[in-house]
Amino acid sequence: MKILHSKIFGENLSSTPLLVFHGLFGMLDNWGSFGKDLGDLLPVHLIDLRNHGRSFHSEGMSHDDLANDIMNYMNHYGIKKAYVLGHSLGGKAVMQFAISFPEKVEKLIVVDISPKAYPPHHQGIIKALETVDFNTVSSRNEVEAVLSQYIPEKSTIQFLTKNLYWDENKKLNWRFNLKTLSEKYNEFVSNAIKFGVFEGETLFIAGEKSNYILPQDEFAIKQQFPKAKIVTVKNAGHWVQAENPVDFAEVVKQFLNLD
Repeated sequence: MKILHSKIFGENLSSTPLLVFHGLFGMLDNWGSFGKDLGDLLPVHLIDLRNHGRSFHSEGMSHDDLANDIMNYMNHYGIKKAYVLGHSLGGKAVMQFAISFPEKVEKLIVVDISPKAYPPHHQGIIKALETVDFNTVSSRNEVEAVLSQYIPEKSTIQFLTKNLYWDENKKLNWRFNLKTLSEKYNEFVSNAIKFGVFEGETLFIAGEKSNYILPQDEFAIKQQFPKAKIVTVKNAGHWVQAENPVDFAEVVKQFLNLD
């Protein structure tokens, strides 16, 4: 059984831990400041999803695969019950986990994603990533130059190039498993969460400038998460925790009664 790679803050605290899962093409490092901040108040596990960061690579990438990974992780660390937070793809993982294993979830936090199926919308990014030829590029700047032909936003390019590392052959490479993420894309983005109901306390956090959670999604959210509250963070798009970290952390602390 493979265990997801993580970084733990506040390990010596005895309160209920918070498990945090990043989005597509992300990694636990994206959540470092948040983990440090909340790690003074409770144990915080920042976790790399499968096929991301330093976690294992696999051909499976369904919502059930991701939910089972979380269960295995909790069993490995002897965690009986946790607060579980996921952003975007990580949000889908934690929603499926809460529905499949409700007894393991104290409270659920879903960041800027809803349970619905989304139309494919990362084709440009995947095309850009696949265009990078690691046999010919030998620096981050060269990789950025290739990506910038397809991706206009500098912030997106910077987000993606955080995944670059020097492999054992002394070549640059991606930490994420681009092959599986590209092949199984429809399985985890264009599929809704399986129908089921999580009766526990749930918080959905939307970015004010993002269109991932729309007003008309509230009905579907409440069907599967009847106790859900939806809070919008001002001055933030899809990467809520990066674009308005202060307000984002405050909303999370209030929901977990850490204030």
